[in-house]
Amino acid sequence: MIKQNSFILYLVILLIGLLGLSVIPNSVRADNGIWIDVDTSTHTLSVMQGNAIQTVFKNVAIGRYGTTWSKMTKDDKTPLGRFRVGWINEKSRYYRFFGLNYPNLDTAKRALDENRITEETWLSILEAKSMGKTPPQNTPLGGHIGIHGIGRGDQEIHHEYNWTNGCIALTNEQIDQLGKWIKPGILVNIR
Repeated sequence: MIKQNSFILYLVILLIGLLGLSVIPNSVRADNGIWIDVDTSTHTLSVMQGNAIQTVFKNVAIGRYGTTWSKMTKDDKTPLGRFRVGWINEKSRYYRFFGLNYPNLDTAKRALDENRITEETWLSILEAKSMGKTPPQNTPLGGHIGIHGIGRGDQEIHHEYNWTNGCIALTNEQIDQLGKWIKPGILVNIR
């Protein structure tokens, strides 16, 4: 009975989300062909327009323990996958913060299938997505993942080590340059 009720709730949330997408104004969507590609093996962040590289930022820092498809809270790993910029915090302690819609549906579904989250957590992420809201940031999968500067951090440490708790970090100057390209809704591919 619980599985059947969850499935029905899932369908209702999905329908609400699909209907809701048609009323989102185009100004909110990042449909100018700009997207971000983060290559964690070369430590670069590229601003792309379609298949054309617009600019490349080098020496990008990632999570101190590398990357993963199965991120969990406090593992200090950067999640791999395709995300969207959900919000921008201009007054972050890391100078500027471009928050990602992590955990997204792909990440949450994988975690549910691997029994790393409950069905209730999965449904809360699904509901947020379908309502156009930021996914819950306090799940076992972690949260508050984004692209940010180093704030008042040490430039030497940034250049020598992966130091974040799972985010993508650039220098403050690079974040200023990247900010010219970023708006909510833009795709960020982390690989």
